[in-house]
Amino acid sequence: MDLLNTLLDKGLRRELPTREEALAVLATSDDDLLDVVAAAGKVRRHWFGRRVKLNYLVNLKSGLCPEDCSYCSQRLGSTAGILKYTWLKPDEASKAAAAGLAGGAKRVCLVASGRGPTDRDVDRVSDTIKAIKDENEGVEVCACLGLLSDGQAERLREAGADAYNHNLNTSEATYGDITTTHTYADRVDTVQKAHAAGLSACSGLIAGMGESDEDLVDVVFSLRELDPDSVPVNFLIPFEGTPLAKEWHLTPQRCLRILAMVRFVCPDVEVRIAGGREVHLRTMQPLALHLANSIFLGDYLTSEGQAGKADLDMIADAGFEIEGADEVTLPEHRAGGGCGSESACGSEGGCGSAPAEQAEPGEVRTGLVAVRRRGAGTDLAPNA
Repeated sequence: MDLLNTLLDKGLRRELPTREEALAVLATSDDDLLDVVAAAGKVRRHWFGRRVKLNYLVNLKSGLCPEDCSYCSQRLGSTAGILKYTWLKPDEASKAAAAGLAGGAKRVCLVASGRGPTDRDVDRVSDTIKAIKDENEGVEVCACLGLLSDGQAERLREAGADAYNHNLNTSEATYGDITTTHTYADRVDTVQKAHAAGLSACSGLIAGMGESDEDLVDVVFSLRELDPDSVPVNFLIPFEGTPLAKEWHLTPQRCLRILAMVRFVCPDVEVRIAGGREVHLRTMQPLALHLANSIFLGDYLTSEGQAGKADLDMIADAGFEIEGADEVTLPEHRAGGGCGSESACGSEGGCGSAPAEQAEPGEVRTGLVAVRRRGAGTDLAPNA
């Protein structure tokens, strides 16, 4: 297929595809899907080999967010039955992080619900970063705390943070349909603040919120312009009790095409399969490893992921290998990199085992979303 040959060649040269080419990837047929995966897989292997980076989420403060992001179970007005708790103490967060690191993760993503941190919150997270780094030599730490005020990114960097996550989520044109309590420009500003402070910027998207192909291409092209080191691709988990509870439109094939498009547009950055992979990719998850070079291990913010051991077995069975703590994630030309934050950081993530049948649009599927009841904020052992 001429399109795929062109995109492969551009990906190896780090040349930006045209919008028409990116849209054409999303419009390919299921008959061509394996060809799409094969072409994007060559780009992935050129820049990242067969390494898979593991990341581990620690939800420092869960629920009761004043923002109205429609996709989020922690949003203002959410009736989702999620865990709700205030800030974990540094030793509690460090203990939670240790479970993920023992499971093979090289990055810990510290997430807190809310519009953005107060200066006291930055102090609190700084203490947590120090506690984790004191116990785990060489660990990468990413913070995801919402919108940043002037000077806060610098303080997090001084405290030892390696990266900061803040997702654009969707296109600028449709952002107001998803969130009204802050703007798309606010999100761009926070990513730029992280960049300017010397933090590795992590910013991605959420697919499956009713957006068009054009919206998906718009947000990915905007991400390419922002030039983050890491692009997490979340697939919406429609929590009961949120405005998007009936948005079940994704298929495994659609998810793979989205990941391939992101890889072609952002060939040399860490592309992470984030929230929703278990629910929407299901048994096709191993194919997605040919497109993305990073995943989350274990559970997400407010929902459960598949067992950590199942993640490790999947990676090995697919012929990939876990990226070691002493390996640099990003290609050498992305100087100062090696990072790639969390995905769901700031959005909702995966789930437990999912039935193979496809959900009908407009139907609430409570059985597909397993709310997290273990790990941070509980007395139960985490999934890692």
